[in-house]
Amino acid sequence: MASFQLQINGENRAVNVDPNTPLLWVLRDHLSLKGTKYGCGIAQCGACTVHLNGTAVRSCSIPVSAIGNQPITTIEGLSENGDHSVQKAWVELDVAQCGYCQPGQMMSAAALLKANPNPTDEQIASSLNGNLCRCGTYLRIKQAVKKAATL
Repeated sequence: MASFQLQINGENRAVNVDPNTPLLWVLRDHLSLKGTKYGCGIAQCGACTVHLNGTAVRSCSIPVSAIGNQPITTIEGLSENGDHSVQKAWVELDVAQCGYCQPGQMMSAAALLKANPNPTDEQIASSLNGNLCRCGTYLRIKQAVKKAATL
């Protein structure tokens, strides 16, 4: 076990965990941030996507010891009031069906729009390519990203 100081959603949080513990489990099990989902555990589905220093990453495959002092943003930290443009577009276009993959989808979309405020269809598809949706709401997801770019 080791102590780690993490900056999560703008707050400093201390955890005492095995250094090899994936960030996903630190967030969910030790800090009760349940918005980040477990999907596959091998960084293939995107359900566990968070921002690490502003970049969308798979939290299931990053050991907490690799974080250092890089800021982490989870879906809970995307916006205090749910008024991030991506969140508003998701609601307006009724994107989610089961909703399980949506936090990861939204985190990937938010990172894309921060880097590229007006992405093409191809750029959206490429950026969200690693986020799987079992319900197949890809068309609405793409429409929501385009809508969020205008908000």
